[in-house]
Amino acid sequence: MQLLAQKNIKDTLEYSLVTPYHTVFTHLKYLQDDSYHPGIAAKALHPEYAEGEKAENLAIQLKQILDGRGIYIDLDEIPRTTEYKDSVTNKYRYYLTKKYPDLYLERVGKRWYYSGKTINSIPKWHSEVYPFGTNKLLDLLPSLGSTKILGLYAWQLIGILFLIVMSFLLHKLFTFLIEKVIIQVLLRLGYKKLADEVVVPVAKPISFLVIFPLLILLVPVLQLPITMSEYVILALRAIWPVFAIVFFYRLVDIVSIYLSKLADKTESTLDDQLVPLLRKVLKTFVVVVGGLFILDNLEFDITGLIAGLSIGGLAFALAAQDTIKNFFGSLMIFVDRPFQVGDWITSGNVDGTVEEVGFRSTRIRTFRNSLMYIPNGVITNQMIDNHGLRVYRRFMTNIALTYDTPPDLIEVFVDGLKEIVKKHSHTRKDYYEIHFNDMADSSLNVLFYIFFQVPTWSEELRARHEILLQIVRLAEALGVNFAFPTQTLHVETFPEKKGNSPQYIKSTPDLKKKLEDYLNSNKPPDTQ
Repeated sequence: MQLLAQKNIKDTLEYSLVTPYHTVFTHLKYLQDDSYHPGIAAKALHPEYAEGEKAENLAIQLKQILDGRGIYIDLDEIPRTTEYKDSVTNKYRYYLTKKYPDLYLERVGKRWYYSGKTINSIPKWHSEVYPFGTNKLLDLLPSLGSTKILGLYAWQLIGILFLIVMSFLLHKLFTFLIEKVIIQVLLRLGYKKLADEVVVPVAKPISFLVIFPLLILLVPVLQLPITMSEYVILALRAIWPVFAIVFFYRLVDIVSIYLSKLADKTESTLDDQLVPLLRKVLKTFVVVVGGLFILDNLEFDITGLIAGLSIGGLAFALAAQDTIKNFFGSLMIFVDRPFQVGDWITSGNVDGTVEEVGFRSTRIRTFRNSLMYIPNGVITNQMIDNHGLRVYRRFMTNIALTYDTPPDLIEVFVDGLKEIVKKHSHTRKDYYEIHFNDMADSSLNVLFYIFFQVPTWSEELRARHEILLQIVRLAEALGVNFAFPTQTLHVETFPEKKGNSPQYIKSTPDLKKKLEDYLNSNKPPDTQ
């Protein structure tokens, strides 16, 4: 009797399939709580692909898919003409939503039906929306109560409470595991800074990264009203990437700490400068990609946005040629490594020590202690003299002797200079030039051309100081007088007046004896 009564009701219900609007209206209207007639709703499916109970189940599943994905169908936008044609395919088709390109209606004769391709795809879509077989739960949960409170059934409210409690417990569990177990392991391994500054702030985002996908999968089970379901699922999908951004943002810090330790093991200082720059680039990349994911989950057309950014990027590139040039200049510096942080360089009118290499400019501390910022595009196009890469540091001077210095004394003095160079711990021993080199206007010049093997300018100055002191002491020991630009009037005929010229030792053996005595008594200090 009950089956006969239901059949009579079906016969009396009116429906129409003459336009896309009437077909969708028939499908959705007769699956509402106040007019639940799956047999009538199934009429919207092409009878060649599904009939009877199978068609009813597929019609129900299709509505569950739309509700579970929060897809709101605006009936006012659906065409109400039998002769409707899709403008792209030029066929009698109407595509219901962009989220499912294969979900469309097609005209068969004078009626519109859900297409065969749509009907065959419904089971697959349903399993994607309800991957845990939650369609069984849909039969269980309504049995928990049918009373409505605030527009929701009691079983829906119970389901919401269950999801809240489950989320809270999972959050506490993951936070406990990360903060107590993982952090303790890191502390035992000696990574206290990593644990305190990175892992602890990441603990909560990691737990939400797991919880939110579960909520996105389980919320459709509650079969909330379509408007509420649309906004709830949209909010969950939009918020979830935020925690992903926080997680990967912190993950960049972990990678940066690891790269910093690798950079500390190398002799180059450019990689020490590269790590902070790489960290900034990766963090910017994470934020940009995360922002695109959020916009995509909010159903913005990011394809058009990216296309617009491409066109805008071209205009921006034309307007920011210098900035782009400086950026590529920085890449050339990191690839070619013409200098590194701490090197003393000369480039154009700039002379100083490199303090920082950025993506736009290089910061150089001059010897006036001023700070100069040189665009990388400029510095890479100039000749760079890197004094910091020198193996040896040249020192050249002329030692001026007075014109009355005897030749033998000059020769012994030159030999003494050579011995000073040989005995100093920071001079190059395989190449130096020390010779009586010039007869100037007011002096006899000895060329003193040597090299220091020291890493820094300060040590070079210290070595110069030691060498020059030894030269002065040698000259004092041998009785050599240093000349300076003067004009001297010699009057030798005054009675009882001695001449101004000093009395030199003219015997070579005596001079060499003095040199040996000096070298034995004045050994240069060992500065190693």
